Amino acid sequence: MIIKKFVPCIYLYHEHAVRNLTDTTIVDTDPVRLADYYCEHNADELIVFDMSEGDAEHDAALDIIKEICTRAEVDVIGAGNVKRMEDIKKLLYAGCKKAVLDYEKESNIEITEEVSLKFGKDKILISYNDPSVLELHKEKIEKYISAMILMNPHQIRETQAILSLPFFVQINQVALNKLLEIFAYENVCGVTGNTINDNVKEIVALKDLCRENDIPIESFQAAYKWEDFKKNSDGMVPVIAQDYRTQEVLMMAYMNEEAYEQTLKLGKMTYYSRSRQELWLKGLTSGHYQYVKELVADCDMDTILAKVSQVGAACHTGSRSCFFNEITKKDYEESNNPLQVFEEVFDVIKDRKVHPKEGSYTNYLFDKGIDKILKKLGEEATEIVIAAKNPNPNEVKYEISDFLYHMMVLMAEKDVTWEEITTELANR
Repeated sequence: MIIKKFVPCIYLYHEHAVRNLTDTTIVDTDPVRLADYYCEHNADELIVFDMSEGDAEHDAALDIIKEICTRAEVDVIGAGNVKRMEDIKKLLYAGCKKAVLDYEKESNIEITEEVSLKFGKDKILISYNDPSVLELHKEKIEKYISAMILMNPHQIRETQAILSLPFFVQINQVALNKLLEIFAYENVCGVTGNTINDNVKEIVALKDLCRENDIPIESFQAAYKWEDFKKNSDGMVPVIAQDYRTQEVLMMAYMNEEAYEQTLKLGKMTYYSRSRQELWLKGLTSGHYQYVKELVADCDMDTILAKVSQVGAACHTGSRSCFFNEITKKDYEESNNPLQVFEEVFDVIKDRKVHPKEGSYTNYLFDKGIDKILKKLGEEATEIVIAAKNPNPNEVKYEISDFLYHMMVLMAEKDVTWEEITTELANR
């Protein structure tokens, strides 16, 4: 069974979002903000077409795509401006979950096997206008491609007759009730293009319509029904929200049955406000949405742990977390969380850059500038190599620590964060 998806499309041209591939009317000067908007309105995925001209504009477009991928709460598919394998690599390293080969270009057809073997079949799609190209390269497509994007909505039937691969359909104008007819085709996995862009606020209603017509759509499938939970005296279940990346506890609130169902339906945390006596979609007024990554019940089925992607602050005070009123504390070292240790050391380094301290070695490096930082980084890298030849592993440990410190000085100098580094590593 193929799940049907609603997929807005961003067309990047001269660093702006434009109408479509043939109409360069600007629809938003900030494509990243537009991506946020689509995510807020329940897009299932995003497709970004790079329509840039020239190397400089192409590099700028890749930077925008990278920022979109960092911010987007859904998977991003990168397309356009692919001439060689390196371009697919750049899209994937920018954070795109998948990349698209344009089968209107012979050069893209030629590199199909190479990019599929290099990055994995599941990461490669093709786009096309004329289904006859599918017939010509059917064997290659079936072997090396995971899905397709049909750019001509009048060729759905012909596409399905040739290949059984799932495919998106780009549609720039169609009556919304016609979407059900399109989704009725077995292999259509989603609709993209201006039809979705222009009607993104209707995605929730369209998904409801799909459910009514037994069309499988992207949504959370819960293992437990509301009646499976043990409720408190008010008929509610307490929910603890936790940042899925850092494991930081963000807040605690309550759900009733409607809030539980809405959370599953929207993929955004929805609670019941006891003070206002009403349903509460977290972030609706502030923009500080909590996108659901995982919901887990405790052993007694009377509390829910929600692992979320938090936009902005979780607390109404503006604090990232609601838990900041320290009651008592015993000194201890939080060395069991490597990323937290890195962040704490990095915070000190960044603070030295803004608030210099007399006699600080870190400030000495900042004052001397980038060349001195790079020189020290090179020296420490060499020290690691020398220490690795020593049978005592402690020397390697010490030298790696020195290297990491100097690397963080460089990161602070170049305004690179640990989150960017870990995201880049995860994408690889």
